[in-house]
Parts: sequence; structure tokens; C-alpha cells
Amino acid sequence: MKKSIPVAAANAIQYTITPVDLNAHLYEVVVNIPDPQPQQTVSLPVWIPGSYLVREFSKNLQDMTASQGGQMVDAVQQNKNTWKIDASAGVPLTLSYQICAYDSSVRTAWLDASRGFFNGTSVFVRVHGAEQRLQVLHIEAPASQPRWQVATGLTAIKTHKNGFGRYHAASYDELADCPVEMGAFWSAEFTAHGVPHRFVVAGAAASFDGERLIADTKKICETEIRLWHPKGKPPFERYVFMLNVMDDNYGGLEHRNSTALICGRRDLPRKGQGADANKAGSGYTTLLGLISHEYFHTWNVKRLRPIELASYDYERENYTELLWFFEGFTSYYDDLILRRAGLLDNAEYLKLLNKTINQVLQTPGRHVQSVAEASYDAWVKYYRQDENTPNATVSYYTKGSLVALCLDLSLRREGSTTLDHVMRALYKQCKGGPMREQDLLDVLHTLTGHSWTADITAWVHGRLDLPVAALLQAHGVQCKGDTPQIAQQLGLRVSEGAAGIGVKVVLRGGPAEAAGMMAGDEWLGIEPVQATAQAAGWRLTKLDDLLLYAGEASEVLALVARDKRLLRLPLQLPAATAPQVSKAAAKATEKGRKSATKTATAADTVTLSVADEKSVSRWLDGR
Repeated sequence: MKKSIPVAAANAIQYTITPVDLNAHLYEVVVNIPDPQPQQTVSLPVWIPGSYLVREFSKNLQDMTASQGGQMVDAVQQNKNTWKIDASAGVPLTLSYQICAYDSSVRTAWLDASRGFFNGTSVFVRVHGAEQRLQVLHIEAPASQPRWQVATGLTAIKTHKNGFGRYHAASYDELADCPVEMGAFWSAEFTAHGVPHRFVVAGAAASFDGERLIADTKKICETEIRLWHPKGKPPFERYVFMLNVMDDNYGGLEHRNSTALICGRRDLPRKGQGADANKAGSGYTTLLGLISHEYFHTWNVKRLRPIELASYDYERENYTELLWFFEGFTSYYDDLILRRAGLLDNAEYLKLLNKTINQVLQTPGRHVQSVAEASYDAWVKYYRQDENTPNATVSYYTKGSLVALCLDLSLRREGSTTLDHVMRALYKQCKGGPMREQDLLDVLHTLTGHSWTADITAWVHGRLDLPVAALLQAHGVQCKGDTPQIAQQLGLRVSEGAAGIGVKVVLRGGPAEAAGMMAGDEWLGIEPVQATAQAAGWRLTKLDDLLLYAGEASEVLALVARDKRLLRLPLQLPAATAPQVSKAAAKATEKGRKSATKTATAADTVTLSVADEKSVSRWLDGR
């Protein structure tokens, strides 16, 4: 198709990317700078917005060369990701380099004989001083793959019917924020509130039910557009979903008018599959939740975004304490949208919410780190998890979603407004742009007539448990303490297989920690404290067999292998009693909003059930 070429195209930074060697996973990138600065500087970003970790994309860049006026000039590397080009002013400069694309995640770049994918941050150097100029991208087709197509959110200038050709972006930020998918993928289109959407899927099996995926995705998009713009259209002219299907993987990354997704092959809907596909915990429901989550980010982080990310610094970490809002509130809405779109019923939705609540309750780090601190530490903790992570940190996704839940239910209990209204008012107040925590507080005060500072401070900057049980009870949901699984009772997270039990995490304050177990141990079996020839012990391959073999004993010796040494560790077995939700939490509704912020749930595991169907439906319907 053809589009009018912008007037400034002659002065644009021109990029050409070619899949030059599919088997070697190499892209060739050529950059033409029409009027370089003297000693022009270029750099490749070290991170990609939306994924808060320095990933050092320059490790994949090789063979940088530069020429000007037909003559080679020096390209001198200044640091890990920056080059200074020995250029003269006013003479067009051409750079050339290769990118090894061997990362199948949504964050970087991939290339082989079946598929190509890249984010601009991992393949296109930033021309310093020209970031706000028009950027033109020419995507070349691999000669050996005539069936390949292109999908991207970039605006086309002149392309072939398969999508290869020229595109433009208004700035480097836009170029970096529009990933490109190429290959012989499955593709379909639909319209949501007058806006064209495209969904491309690479790697699906023959059983894939594309019609169902499109129908369900359309419901999600229409529901979210109505939430943000009850009487208007979304702030984009088109949208592209790019789904890479693998044997067993999961992930997503949001962009301004597209998203890159990964799911397992078994997670796709299959032809002839019944309603069971839309059950809580099913792979397909998880995929729909991912689609909902990333699409919601189109508003909540790509436009409404932390003030610290008003403009991106691609050279280093960009810190903010607001990920609890942008990731956490999005996580609250992702499954709620599925319920409102008719893709889940009340019971199935509550199962998903139940899982989130238990994930938070079973994380000792929630009493060590606030969710605001977790947001700030994302660069060094969330994306670099280790055996101590659950003891020292809390997820700004899961606890942030419960902060949103508490806020929504608190607003609904007062009867003055809902979180839906707050999100729309906040988007309007911030003009769909950068926001501060104070903006949220201002909107809450405007809509309700009183301050929410104490609540937000307690929930976001404090380390006490949230008043989830009390607020759910006020909206027709019963929250009861339940008996945790044996792993949780012991304070363990393990892997199980034919070879035995591998200790992955030892949770703070549990019997396993008191016994001296540590991550990396191989738990081989148990022995009685007083072993005899008739009762020498048992081999363990499943943790659920522990109480079977221990009988009525209150203590056993855990036989553990560590660094080729065999250890016998005295392990106190948990009593088989179910914990209960604390009375303080259960009665918090009677004490009012301020008291509720100070209550805690004593149980490590809870079970949700519907006590008042009408109240639950009123909340979940968004009424």
C-alpha cells in the first residue's frame, strides 16, 4: 500500500534492516545519517521500556563500520554501548553493523529459517542529537523466504502486499516502541469500536482454533475500550497482536499500538474444544489474561505513565516507585476484564483472585519490603530473582493488584465512585501522560470528597497485610483460612521428579529453615529420630508422602544431599490444623476504613467463596 511521504523524509535518519543470514541468525543494519554532527555519537540502548532490567543489547552487535563520502572513517567504541564516529559535518554518513538475533523472548531479537522478530531497542543505534527527527525504516525480505510477511505497528510509506518495504516513525522513541514480526505466520483482522486490529500467530499447531481466539480477543478489546472511553475512541489508529507460539513458554511486552506475546502451544484454543478451555488455571485462560494485561497497558503505562518515565534514558536504569500502580493495577484489571467480557463466570474469576491472594500471603518478603520499594528495586531484584527473593521482596504485580482490589472495594463500599471512574479521571487529569502518586490522591479526593493519603500510604508504603478479607466480605465474598499444602507448612518451594525432591526456596521462619535446609539441597528421604533395624527410614520422591511415612512422629531426620555430602537434619513436622483468618481482619468492616488499613490476615492460605451472588455480580459487572 502507499502512504504520503512526510515532508521531512529527506532529512530523516534512514535505517535498513535485512535478514542477511538466517542460519547464522544475523541481521544486517545500515544507518544513513544525512547531516551528521562532527564526531557523531551513536549508541544502542541497554534496556527496553516495560522490562526493567539492564540487558546489554550491545553484546549482540558486531562488525561496526562507518563511511563518509565513499571513504571509510573510524568508529571508535567509547564504552559498552556507545561509538564515536570520526565524521565531518554536512557530509552524509553511513554506518553498517550486524546483530546476532538468538533470543526468543519478547524483549530482544530472533532470526532463523522459520521466523524473524526484533525490537528497535536491540537492533537500531540511536543517533545522538537526532532523536526527535523522522526515522525511516526499510525492512528487506530474505531472498530464500518468498512466503514471509511483515507485521508491525509502524506507519507504512510504501510496502509490498506482504508488508516488506518502507515505514516511518516520528521519533526514535516511536521507532524503538514498534516491534516487527516476520515469517509465514497466521494472520486475521477484526474491528473494535471502529479501530482495525490485526492478530498474527507464529508456530501454531494444525489444531489451532483461530476463529475462537479472534472472537475472544475482540471481546477483550471492546470491553477495555469501553472502560477507558465510554463515549469515544482509543488513542491509536490501529493495533497489532504478535503471538509467538512455542513448546512451553509465556510472556508479553506492551507497546504503544502493539504487543509481543509468547505462549505454549498447548495454551492455544483447539478446534472442537468445549467451554472447559475457559476455566481458571487453564492455559487458554492464562493466554487471554496475558492479552488483556498487555492491551490494558496501551493506556496504563504507554500513555498514562510514571513521571520518571516521561522521557526514556536508554543508557541506564530509570527508577520509579509507581510500578505497583502501572503493573499492579493492570494485573487487577486483566482477569476482571475477562469476567466483564463474558469469558469467565463469577466462580472462575474468584479462583484466579484466590490464587493471587495466596501468592502474596505465602511470600514472607511482604513484611520486609513495601510494594513501592519493590517497584524501585525492580532493576536489581524482581528481574534477578534467586533463592532468597520470596523472603526479601514482594511482587509489585500481585500485591499491586491487591492494592487496586482494596481501593476499588473501598470506593464501592462508600458508594461515591469506583476504580473505573478513578482511572478515567486520572487519565484525563494527566492528559494521557506522565503522572505522580499525588495525582492519584488528588483524583481520589475530588471524586470522594476526602483524603486517601493514609490508606495509600499504609497499603503502598507500609508492610502490613492488606484488608482483603474484610473488604471482600463486604461485597459478598467469604474468605476462610484453609490448610496449606505440606510444602507451605514446611516453608519450602520444591521441584519433584523421578530423581527425588529438589529444594528451590526455603521460606523465612518455617520448619525447613529451622532444620537447616537450604536452596540447592536434594531431599533424599527421612529417618526416625531413633532409627532401628526395623525402622531405618524411607526414600522420598514426592513431598506429599512425607506424612505418610512419618506416621504420628512429630520430628524426623531429613536425609539431605548437599555438595556430595549426606546430612541428617532434625525436622519438626507441622501440626495438621487449619489456620483461620484473624478475628481482627474479619471484623475490620465494622471498624471503618482507617482501621481496616491496620489489620492483617493470619492465614497463609485462604479460600474464597460466594456468600452473596448479587453483591459479587454488582462488583464484577462494574456497576
